[in-house]
Amino acid sequence: MAGPSTHRPPRDLDDLYTSPPPWDIGRPQPAFAALAEAGAIDGRVLDVGCGTGEHTLMAAALGLDATGIDLATGALEAAREKARRRSLTARFLRHDLRGLPELGETFDTVLDSLVFHALTDADRAAYLAGLRTVLRPAGRAFLLCYGDRRPGEREVPHGLGRDRIRASFTSGWRVDSLQSAVSDSTSPLHPDGIAAWLVALTRVADER
Repeated sequence: MAGPSTHRPPRDLDDLYTSPPPWDIGRPQPAFAALAEAGAIDGRVLDVGCGTGEHTLMAAALGLDATGIDLATGALEAAREKARRRSLTARFLRHDLRGLPELGETFDTVLDSLVFHALTDADRAAYLAGLRTVLRPAGRAFLLCYGDRRPGEREVPHGLGRDRIRASFTSGWRVDSLQSAVSDSTSPLHPDGIAAWLVALTRVADER
């Protein structure tokens, strides 16, 4: 069983959960709920940056082997309490996404809700390298990330454009789809949600 990650957190992530952050909406994001309903999430599931566990528990409710990782201790405690209240079985580990290989496990599906866009270039590179290690060949990854600003909308910090996302997934990946989506938020600044991208990826087997 993997122990705590040895990577140093970029900041005290527990501070983000002293009160519910706007992305912690108390239910799965609609884009991921639709994936679950369509049967796109299967096998062993890893929820990266799981927060209080809504997507991990969504997978567990489907009867899947679900693991959520995060560095925010308070969020993980809340996730475990949700699992107890809902009588669901899921693992929640304090682990850094920059050190995914240290988990020593492989998964069939990876979920990333609103993490990818928030990383620095260096952290994103480490994350993607590790993601290829823990996701089995032909495994699927689904990312929901903030998009760049569109006409008539407020600027979204750290939002990414379509071309930049595609450029991140070249060797070792197939981009199956990159669709406009909405990320629901509790922020009064975004009553209709935030413009986002839903990215569906397949891990391509290593060339020999």
